[in-house]
Amino acid sequence: MTHEEDVINGAQYQGSPITPRATLEEFYAAFNGRDLIVMAQNWATGVEASMSNPLGGIRRGWADIQDVYRRLFNSPARVYVEFYDYDLHASGDMFVAVGRERGEFQHGTTRVALAIRTSRIYRKIDGRWRQLHHHGSIDDPALLEQYQAAVRHGSE
Repeated sequence: MTHEEDVINGAQYQGSPITPRATLEEFYAAFNGRDLIVMAQNWATGVEASMSNPLGGIRRGWADIQDVYRRLFNSPARVYVEFYDYDLHASGDMFVAVGRERGEFQHGTTRVALAIRTSRIYRKIDGRWRQLHHHGSIDDPALLEQYQAAVRHGSE
């Protein structure tokens, strides 16, 4: 296990996800850059993929997960997150990243500061790291309610 303090927001990504850190950089570059093509490269694209988060609930399979990202990336709302204060656990063809995300949701004049606990599980598939699972949760009930209300309003 390694504990990391360096922030990952995607700006560091050099286009080669050969290490666990570079793979995380790829994810955040895709997310913050609203790039569904790169996001698809980062995820396992079969039914084994799963995602659990405060907005999308539980999604299983890449097709279902991709739909969440597609709606978010095509909406007028903007979400920026960065990964920090995290641990990387690597063994063989799998690694787990556990830490925190901070950022902001913005839609028009509505802004919500985000604070999310996050874990991601990756496995090497066909020689490339692929995300199998993501879990995100917001500890603060008031923040969760504010975020969910802002997203509902932003999708109307």
